[in-house]
Amino acid sequence: MTKVGVLYFIALITGLAACQSQQDNFRNLNFAGPDDISTGAQRTDIYFPWLENKTIAVCANYTSMIENIHLVDSLVKAGYNVVRIFSPEHGYRGTADAGAGVENSLDQQTGIPVVSLYGKHKKPYAEELQDIDIMIFDIQDVGVRFYTYISTLTYVMEACAAEGIPVIITDRPNPNGFYVDGPVLDTAYRSFVGLHPIPIVYGMTIAEYANMINGEYWLKDSLNCDLKIVPMQGYDHNMIYKLPVNPSPNLPGWESVYLYPSLALFEGTVVSVGRGTAKPFRIIGHPDLRDGNIEFMPVSTPGASLYPKYQDQLCFGYDLTAYADNAKENRRHIILRYLIDMYGSLNMGDDFFNSYFEKLAGTATLRQQIINGQLEQAIRESWEKELKKFMEIRKKYLLYPDFLYIH
Repeated sequence: MTKVGVLYFIALITGLAACQSQQDNFRNLNFAGPDDISTGAQRTDIYFPWLENKTIAVCANYTSMIENIHLVDSLVKAGYNVVRIFSPEHGYRGTADAGAGVENSLDQQTGIPVVSLYGKHKKPYAEELQDIDIMIFDIQDVGVRFYTYISTLTYVMEACAAEGIPVIITDRPNPNGFYVDGPVLDTAYRSFVGLHPIPIVYGMTIAEYANMINGEYWLKDSLNCDLKIVPMQGYDHNMIYKLPVNPSPNLPGWESVYLYPSLALFEGTVVSVGRGTAKPFRIIGHPDLRDGNIEFMPVSTPGASLYPKYQDQLCFGYDLTAYADNAKENRRHIILRYLIDMYGSLNMGDDFFNSYFEKLAGTATLRQQIINGQLEQAIRESWEKELKKFMEIRKKYLLYPDFLYIH
């Protein structure tokens, strides 16, 4: 990277890029929190009557809270017959490493069997649903295609549709629901980190997304799931919602959630995103980088990153927290500059990437564009046609007031 390039990169991460907001006309964003919104789970007057005399399964994790009480505990206390809990990546109590297998177990609080929906068993088996009358899905999403809870949602809907079981979606805010960006998935690269043709940031809540899965017939064999939506009160897509509970062990706080759509692409490269540190998805670095303004050393962190990239090695890189803190003034975009500049700085050619990159990007094009030296704006323009098509599909399924789309 040239000296000018380094200075520009440092300016970007320290928040000087706030002046870009003058081009974006997005000054109506507001930060919001739990006191501003009633989640679907909180609106028990709507869905509790649907549970009378039913045998209930719940797909949930540690984010499935009604204020300070877990949804399952609330249901049991109210006398409802919850007989099975399905739990996605990171486990029911949120203590498993990313990508780690989670064993079936009993919930220590209630004694209810917990079935892991991760590893080889990503979809409920028919026999696990035979005694179920209704399923509740209540998990906090972050609005990013490769965040796997929306893949779990697809498989739960698919399994329940095949067995004729209704699914209640208790909706929750999307902390990245105020914009749409990134390449739309080429289905040739479909995987658990991207099942459907949506962009990296899709700007929909979990219930809106479930409606789209149904409406676009994306379930296997074009099945249609009997959805019962419990919408939120007080939410719209011009909100930046700061989550009251960390959505997963490696997204500890607002800054990591906001930077995740941009920085997770580095998981398909040689660059560390800070797993095994106190700032996962807020810092980036590599042992051979010498242009950075911070040093960090990833260490084994049970429950978050047992074997982080460059464990016990000193890395040099950048802390991007200041950029996240300036969210209301920044563009509603994935920031590709991080990726482009790190590729140039490390000077590894195609060895900079690994085979996971295409699954995260959802396309083979992005790798080649970076190798070819295309500028960020040119790459972004190559997404525009497919993004506009997606926006037309998306608007059919929205439940809340939308943002003004200016790309």
